[in-house]
Amino acid sequence: MNDFSYTQAASTKEATGFLKDKPQAAYIAGGTTLLDMMKANLAEPPHLVDINQLPFKGIEQTADGLRIGAMERMNTVGEHALVVQQFPAVSQALLLAASPQLRNMASIGGNMLQRTRCGYFRDAAFPCNKRVPGSGCPALEGDNHNLAILGVSESCIATAYPGDLAVALAAFDAVLTLENQKGKQRRVPVTEFYLLPGKTPQKETVLESGELIVAVTIPTTAHAQHSTYLKVRERSSYAYALASAAVGLDVQAGTIRAARVALGGVGAQPWRSREAEKVLTGAPATEATFRAAAAAALQDAQPQEHNRFKVELAQNTLVRALQQVAG
Repeated sequence: MNDFSYTQAASTKEATGFLKDKPQAAYIAGGTTLLDMMKANLAEPPHLVDINQLPFKGIEQTADGLRIGAMERMNTVGEHALVVQQFPAVSQALLLAASPQLRNMASIGGNMLQRTRCGYFRDAAFPCNKRVPGSGCPALEGDNHNLAILGVSESCIATAYPGDLAVALAAFDAVLTLENQKGKQRRVPVTEFYLLPGKTPQKETVLESGELIVAVTIPTTAHAQHSTYLKVRERSSYAYALASAAVGLDVQAGTIRAARVALGGVGAQPWRSREAEKVLTGAPATEATFRAAAAAALQDAQPQEHNRFKVELAQNTLVRALQQVAG
C-alpha cells in the first residue's frame, strides 16, 4: 500500500474542493472496497477524503418514491421496515451480500462503486485492459468461469459490478442523485449509470471526477412490492453471485400486468432484461411464460469456454425467482 494523507471533510463543498485541487485523491466512507484495492496496489490515491460526516443519510418517503441517503449502511437499509415492505428484493439483495461485519461498515454509495472481482484485474502480474488500456484481456483464453456472458466485448468480459444491490435497483427503475464540485446535482437512472466495456473497459460508470453519490430514489410500485432477489453462488454465504435475479410482478387474476427483471453475475453491468419483461407483460403467470421470458433474457449471451454453464444457470435462476413471486 502506498503512503497517503488523510482529511475528514466537514461539508460537501469541502469534500469536492479537495478533489478539485487534488484530482488523484479518493473519497472514503466505509472503505470496504477502496482499502482492498489499495492493499493490492490496484488503487494508489495520494490523499483520502473521509466523507462520513456529510449529511447524506436518512430513509424517507417522498413524492418520487423511497429516498435513501448514500451514506446509510447496508444493514441499516436492508433491515429498514419501509425497504422490507415496499422493496423486498432490495432488502434481500443487501442482506445476502458479504458478512454482517462488512454490511455494518459499507455505505450504499460505496456499494454502487464496487470494482470487478475478475482475477486477472485483481492480479497485477497479468495484463488487463481495465487496469492498463490496450494491454489485453487474458480472461478471453484463460479461466473465465465466473465472468460475464452478456454485454461483453473483445476488450473485456468481466462482471464489472460484482455485487447485488445495483441489480435490484436496476430492476426497479431506481435513480441516483449525484453532486459535483460546483454543488450542482443531476439525476441518473441506475440503468444508465454503468457503462458497457466496448473498447474502453476502464470507464465503468458515468461518474465524473469529484462527483459524489448523494442518494438513491426508488419509485414505489406494485411490482416492486411483490418482488424477490434470488442469488446462486458457489457456497451458501460470503460469496459473489454466479447468477442472480431481481424480479417483480404485478399479477391480477392470473395475468401479469407489469414485470421487472434484472440479472446479476452474468452481465458486464447490472443487466436489466427488457426482453424478458416484454414476454411477461400481458401474459399468464405460468411456468411456460416464465421459461419463455428466461430464454428471451439470455438470447444474446456470448459465453466463453468455461462459463457456458451460466446460460442455463441464469435461465433457471430467473424461472425460479418468477415462480416464487407469482406464488
